[in-house]
This record gives sequence, C-alpha cells and structure tokens, in this order.
Amino acid sequence: MKYYIIAGEASGDLHGSNLMKALQRLDVNAEFRFWGGDLMQQVGGTLVKHYRDLAFMGFAEVLMNIRTITKNLSFCREDIETYHPDTIIFIDYPGFNLRIAKWAKQKGFQTQYYISPQIWAWKENRIKDIKHDIDKMYVILPFEKEFYEDKHQYPVAFVGHPLIDAISDRPQVSEYDFRAKHGLTDKPIIALLPGSRKQEIKKMLSIMLSVVNDFKAYQFVIAGAPSQELSFYNTFIKNSNVSFVSNETYDLLSVSTAALVTSGTATLETALFKVPQVVCYKGSWVSYQIGKRLVKLDYISLVNLIMNAEVVTELIQNKFNKNTLKKELQNILDDAERIKFFINYYELEKKLGGKGASEKTAKLIIESVKQR
Repeated sequence: MKYYIIAGEASGDLHGSNLMKALQRLDVNAEFRFWGGDLMQQVGGTLVKHYRDLAFMGFAEVLMNIRTITKNLSFCREDIETYHPDTIIFIDYPGFNLRIAKWAKQKGFQTQYYISPQIWAWKENRIKDIKHDIDKMYVILPFEKEFYEDKHQYPVAFVGHPLIDAISDRPQVSEYDFRAKHGLTDKPIIALLPGSRKQEIKKMLSIMLSVVNDFKAYQFVIAGAPSQELSFYNTFIKNSNVSFVSNETYDLLSVSTAALVTSGTATLETALFKVPQVVCYKGSWVSYQIGKRLVKLDYISLVNLIMNAEVVTELIQNKFNKNTLKKELQNILDDAERIKFFINYYELEKKLGGKGASEKTAKLIIESVKQR
C-alpha cells in the first residue's frame, strides 16, 4: 500500500520512523512518501520536505512566515493528488495537518491521525474539524482517550506511548565509551536540552549556561539537535566546563545525573531515562502573553500533565532566570529529592501503557485501509 505521512517536528520524525518500520514489517509492499526528517528518510521512501524548513515557534513567528506556510500547504495538496496514496497519516503538527486533512477528506482520501493534537490544552474547538475530517485517531496519552470519548463522544484508540519503544529498543552504550568518544571527564554530567528550533535555543541556552560556574563539581553537556549545526551552538559555548554532543540525546541522558530541559517531548524522554530534571520555557513576550490567555492547563510539561501533579519543577518565562535555575538545580542534585523523582518516574511509565505503540498503530492503520 501507499502511505503519505506528514510530520513537522523532530519528535514527529522519531515517531514517524518507528511507525514506518512497523508498517514495513506488516506490509511487505509498503511505499512511503513523507514530510519528516533524517530518521524517516533512513527507513526508506521519498522525503518531500524536511521538518527544519517547516517549524515556526509561537504566534508572532507564524504570522511572520505566513506566506511560506501558505505555499507549503498548496504544494502539499498537489503532491498528495499526484501520489494518490491509499491513506494519509498525520503526526501531530496540527496547524498544518488539520488544514490538509480538511482538503483531503473533501477529495475522498482516507485520513488517519497518529499522536493527537493537544486540543485538551488549547483550541478545543478543533474537535469539530477532527470529528468531521479524521477517519481514525490514535492517541498516546492515557487521559486523551477519556477526553475524546467521554467529553466529546469521538471514538479513539489508545495505543500507548511510542517513546517507550524508542528508548527500550535503542542500542545500549557504555558510559566509559561515551565519555571517551566525546572527551568528557569523570565528573557527573548535567545534560542541557535547549530544544530543536533556533528560536527556542536562542532563548533557552544562554540562561541554562549561566549557572555553569556555580556547579564546578559537574560537567555540562549540550544535547545538539540534528537539525542545527555545531557552529550555531559554538556562539553560546564560552566555558571549558561545557561540552557538546550532536544527535545523541538518548545516549547522553543514559549517563546523566540531572538535566535542564526545554518544555516539550524532551521532558518525557528525560523522565523515561529516570533523570531528575528542571523544566524550562521562555517564549517571545507577544507569544507568551497570547498563550497564557488561551492555554488552560495547570502544567506545561508532559510529565506533570500525565501524573496530574507537580512531579518536576517548571520555570516559565520570568521565573526562568539564573537565580531560580541555580536553586532548582541544587534541589534536584540532593539525594533525598532524587529518590522522589525515581518513584514518580516509575509510576509515570506504568501509566503510559508499556511497549508496542508503533506496532499497535501500524496494525490498526492497515486494518482500517483494508476495511475501507
């Protein structure tokens, strides 16, 4: 069968690649054409657009790039019609994907959504479009099934979280080899995960690095995103106690003592590696002012949302500064506090439903196409 997949971010590229592998195992004739990244490209098929050319962060940034987004939408529609897939699979990235889904439904294409838009956080009115335009929805967070089915009477399939598979299936790395490969000392490692987009890295990394001199018994290692060049990160690195590792975030987390993490999927990844963390977020003033009026949530990190409790500290906007960050980092390095993290993280993993999300989703997608 022919699959057209649209993923617009680094996390979507990861989950899309694992879904493609699962589809290949179940469908020997699987053909892929997709919007995604390097991981999806490694699986096979044709990469149409890379996510690094699609990701615009915040309300102001989207408005500034509206012409590019409009061109991408038109191109995507034309490309789908030319390819004529058996089904279209949308992975998160709702601003773009829901527009394509509306058009695709009108054209008679089957529409399947893997990893729900976070309409439980904001833009809940998107449920009308989802009900009308999406044939099948596969959700990865336990509370999403209740949200869709009990609150909105829209049936969905809870498949578990694909990060559990991505982390458990990865090749194991020895700490000695990892440190030797990257010239790291034997000091405990504090990982810095400043995000994947230039805009957010610029806002996050300088503040993260501001506490380096206050923790000389540790070494700080920046997790570089695959979509960014080393030269970009070098503009921030001014301290000999700071190292850089590109596109090896999981290996880095596996040997880290603590982490400073930009809000997003990385907070959940860090928790699944059982690393105590401080969650950080700072957006443009305009985007933040709009966002705090629209988003009706008690927490911004996936860890706290899933647990429905403040398991990890969140430093948002003005609270994300050198003094507060130093205090919270000292806190998560305390042995008594760290035990609480580990207990909560194990409970979190149980809530996520165990392994097999990609395989379950692939099976449901194929069954859905055949039934159609």
